[in-house]
Amino acid sequence: MSEMMRAIEISTPGGPEVLTLTQRPMPSPAHGQVVLKVAYAGVNRPDALQRAGG
Repeated sequence: MSEMMRAIEISTPGGPEVLTLTQRPMPSPAHGQVVLKVAYAGVNRPDALQRAGG
């Protein structure tokens, strides 16, 4: 079985209620690429506007 990672899926504009925790297959890097493990990520104004439909 391939390794899985957690991801947040945003299917529609809206508030926090539209965020869904989901499982996705871990990506496999191609030659010359790397995969980074992200422990924490920030949300800024453009992210909030995009989620609100702007």
